[in-house]
Amino acid sequence: MEIGRIPGSAIPLRYSLQHVSQCFVPPMASTSYTSYTNVVAHSNLSEFKSKNRMFILGMGFVSQSLAHKLRDQGWDVSGTCTSHMKKKKLEDKGFRVYLFDADELEPSALDVMKDYTHLLVSVPPVVGIGDLVLQHEDLLRSSLVTGNLQWLGYLSSTAPGVYGDFGGELVDEDYPTKPSSQLAKLRLASEAGWSNLARHLGFSPQVFRLGGIYGPGRSAIDTIIKQEPLSEGQKMRKNRKYTSRVHIEDICQALMAAIYTPSSKKIYNIVDDDPAPREVVFEYARKLVEKKWPGLIRQPTEELKSSIIETRNERGEKRVSNARMKQELGVRLLYPDYRSGLQSIIDQMETPFHGAHSHLIV
Repeated sequence: MEIGRIPGSAIPLRYSLQHVSQCFVPPMASTSYTSYTNVVAHSNLSEFKSKNRMFILGMGFVSQSLAHKLRDQGWDVSGTCTSHMKKKKLEDKGFRVYLFDADELEPSALDVMKDYTHLLVSVPPVVGIGDLVLQHEDLLRSSLVTGNLQWLGYLSSTAPGVYGDFGGELVDEDYPTKPSSQLAKLRLASEAGWSNLARHLGFSPQVFRLGGIYGPGRSAIDTIIKQEPLSEGQKMRKNRKYTSRVHIEDICQALMAAIYTPSSKKIYNIVDDDPAPREVVFEYARKLVEKKWPGLIRQPTEELKSSIIETRNERGEKRVSNARMKQELGVRLLYPDYRSGLQSIIDQMETPFHGAHSHLIV
């Protein structure tokens, strides 16, 4: 779906990003997000609350984690979900939530959205349909153009095949995209559509291409413990030599840094330092589980029976660079590779079935 920019001069903002950031000291490129949060913690909280309001389209695994962190820092956070059950659970946690209907955006949600300063979009496109929210682009534009929005972020992906085949070469955000699937083409169309909307509203868009997301309750360790069949997405990644991934805590710190740090960069790869084969990651997770709970795994799964050599498939291979994320946003990864990430997850688990599983609703 290609969204064109409406001609004419940019609409002036009611507040600029610089106005919002007066409450904070923006981090330099060499400053870690961890030290930056200490600055935020000592800011004027009442002023902070009055100026920072995040609306999230699609409160899933990542965006819920971010929502909790923002709220802990005094933000007003609202969003959408797709079922009454999720809505009730999120409301029980103190969030104002609206049901999302792909056929018709709820007018009350639009009325609320225009009063928010920040908008995060976490709704993936659907094959055969496209971007579910940008179907209502005209309605969004007419509503948001008179609102307070100053920042717009879109959660995209490094997969499936957005960068295409580079023969294992290290690629960054400036490399030409060579989408290898219909879904990848739709991802890029969504990136363009939301970017055009942000520019129409008068500010730079922020696109985050996330690697494979994992964290407590959603990791190789959890899959092995549950001994469930592979999902379709897992099967698709089975034969890749390089699989970019990132821990949910590192996604959140990158998003927080981008929110607090005005930047001219429009796209960020959010991945860790080690794009290891999925087979190797699962073998490491299996060893962690066997060490902590001997005898728990009764038989190898189909995934763990396959040979590592069989994963050496160069088709569509690339390694994704995270240099811009580190340099521009000052992010220092908490979990730079799958080993540190998985170790942290299993260390938090008291039992294999009632550990530190995610409090999020997915």
